[in-house]
Amino acid sequence: MRTGIFKFPAKAKTRLYLVACAGAATATGVSFHAFNPNSPSLSYDSFLRSSICPEKILTVFHGVIRSSRAFYTIACTVVDYKYSLHGLPVDSHEYLQKLSEVHSRSAKRIRNLCEANKGFYVKAGQFVVSLRQVPKEYSSTLSSLQDQPIAAASIAQVHLGTLKDQQEVAIKVQYPGLENQMKLDTSIMSFLSKCIEWFFPEYRFEWLVSEFVETISLELDFIQEARNSERTAKNFKSNDTVWVPYIFWELTTRQVLTMEFCRGCKVDDVEFLKEMGINPIKVAKALVEVYAEMIFIHGFVHGDPHPGNILVSPEGRYGFSLVLLDHGIYKQLDKGFRLDYCELWKALILLDSKKIQQLGERFGVGKYARYFPLIFTGRTIDSKSPLGRGMSNDEKRDLKQELRSLQMEDISSFMESLPPEFLIILRTDGLLRSILRKLGASQRVRLLTYAKYALYGLSPRSNPQSDFPIKAVLSRLKTNISYLHLRLVLEVLELLSWMEKIRRLLYTLTERMSVIFAATISSILKGA
Repeated sequence: MRTGIFKFPAKAKTRLYLVACAGAATATGVSFHAFNPNSPSLSYDSFLRSSICPEKILTVFHGVIRSSRAFYTIACTVVDYKYSLHGLPVDSHEYLQKLSEVHSRSAKRIRNLCEANKGFYVKAGQFVVSLRQVPKEYSSTLSSLQDQPIAAASIAQVHLGTLKDQQEVAIKVQYPGLENQMKLDTSIMSFLSKCIEWFFPEYRFEWLVSEFVETISLELDFIQEARNSERTAKNFKSNDTVWVPYIFWELTTRQVLTMEFCRGCKVDDVEFLKEMGINPIKVAKALVEVYAEMIFIHGFVHGDPHPGNILVSPEGRYGFSLVLLDHGIYKQLDKGFRLDYCELWKALILLDSKKIQQLGERFGVGKYARYFPLIFTGRTIDSKSPLGRGMSNDEKRDLKQELRSLQMEDISSFMESLPPEFLIILRTDGLLRSILRKLGASQRVRLLTYAKYALYGLSPRSNPQSDFPIKAVLSRLKTNISYLHLRLVLEVLELLSWMEKIRRLLYTLTERMSVIFAATISSILKGA
């Protein structure tokens, strides 16, 4: 367990004094007394949560209100789409403009619904935002759900506590009746998705609801969260940059999680990082390396890396450390999938279109594999642009023309055909990109880090206890040589691209000089 207290003050105002004994902890998990001098007066919602109202009556009462809001919101949205776009040619400029306007209005309605219903609706909004395949109007509007206080308190509250030995702890307490509420809310979401599909057959969201239900169910079991936390700590025990809070098992149950309290700033708080003398770019590099190691090597992936779940403390061997919180959502990747995903990234970096298509068949997405480079690296499958430099104007024009031919049916089919592991990877990658962008890191940092760890993931996993040391060293050396070879290929490709730009520039200058020279000679001859 880490000792020492970080030097800057905690923002938390609630002080929880925890008194626990072995017998009480065994019987009830934890007993405590909470004192918050800044707490507001008892609200109507707090009154409803009190023991005066039976849990089932409370759940039904809230369910009716929440369901009514949801039905009204979706009904308005369906009508808006149906009538605003009626009669407009799909490939017309007017259709695209109207579609963007309807997207914006609908996204605002759904955001208001999530804020009003709170709980699992907020979680659903966060889940949608993290998927990069939704229209930009939805991702930009719903992104506010990641930052507001309602996001932090959607299914539980976290209090600062003190043990008898003065050890500070964070106590995560789940709201009562959440499982019943989840069943009701997710049933409504499933029904609404089927209603949308009835009106718009090409808009199929049942896969999204199913994935959300599976994901959110993981968050309701704090025992499993504690196990995930300890497994992650074990995976990174040799990494001085990563810290996972210690779990107090004797004070932990399915609804109450007690862990070491760690202070730090949100990972995307650039101003605070600079005030503490911590380089945001170094934080970005460390962060992407941690998640690349999870994905490509461990195959055990933290599926909710939004800024509130990652803190930066000013302690650590390199001047800071990353504190990983909230370990409820994890995905164990199948070994075969993990290796194929490593191969995919190797092919993506080198733009090996043949290999990408082969892996697309293995993943079950068929012809849609051609869009993997676009989704992950921002390049088309036929791109000649250097890694991390985006597309040329010609490539953008061709891509825009190609995407116009895609229908919502294509997008629905693509998402439905993806293996389940892909969805959590897309979610994790989307959240990471957002954080890296705020920290000022270039996309090239992420791409090269993924390339390196993909190669590490493909190398034989040595076992120090059973393998000869020389075998482990040779395996590591072989991987490093492969990565250096990959970097060399990328640098050569970038050099060739740069030389091609210089050639074009010189050609353009030569043409202009020829025109000027010809005009000058012509003028001289006319004067003569």
